[in-house]
Amino acid sequence: MTHHGPSALSAAEARARLEEGNARFTSARPAPRELGEARRHELAEHGQHPFAVVITCSDSRVPPELIFDQALGDIFVVRVAGNVLDEVAMGSVEYGAEHLGVPLVVVLGHEKCGAVKATVDGGEAPGSIGAIVERIRPAADRARATGATGEELYEKTTDENIRQVVAAVCASPVIRHLQEHGALSVLGAKYWLSSGTVTFLD
Repeated sequence: MTHHGPSALSAAEARARLEEGNARFTSARPAPRELGEARRHELAEHGQHPFAVVITCSDSRVPPELIFDQALGDIFVVRVAGNVLDEVAMGSVEYGAEHLGVPLVVVLGHEKCGAVKATVDGGEAPGSIGAIVERIRPAADRARATGATGEELYEKTTDENIRQVVAAVCASPVIRHLQEHGALSVLGAKYWLSSGTVTFLD
């Protein structure tokens, strides 16, 4: 397996860059970003060199580029309701890690997740929504086994879901190979809607 990574950052440096960006976001002091024609042409001509993969929810309140105060070409984002992974989404993560050479993968869940609430509450999930619920259900079962109820149950399920997606990422042979060679770290994190803060679960 050939690792094509151009990133000059370590996993620790990539995490610090995300944390610093989130601090700017929560203080409403975003860094100046080049979003115009020059930056677009640079990315088109020289390709993308993101420093992190972020797996997160499709929730409109959770845009990772804004939450982490990053610009065009900085992070490789995989978004699906409930921040769950199927084979196609996992392929996107593997592409970012192996082909683009990012040093860090972050699984970012969030407070008051609708997909988590639907799973915990049960009932009929129409159409393909059921496929999302089935992915989250094991996390809900583990959270329920702790005796949690109400809002605590929702948030514990969110945390368990983050951890199980981290485990699924780490189970990938592509990811495991990179981890074994010290080229990649995988972390879980949670976004708090009201404060705008991201906390890492490690």
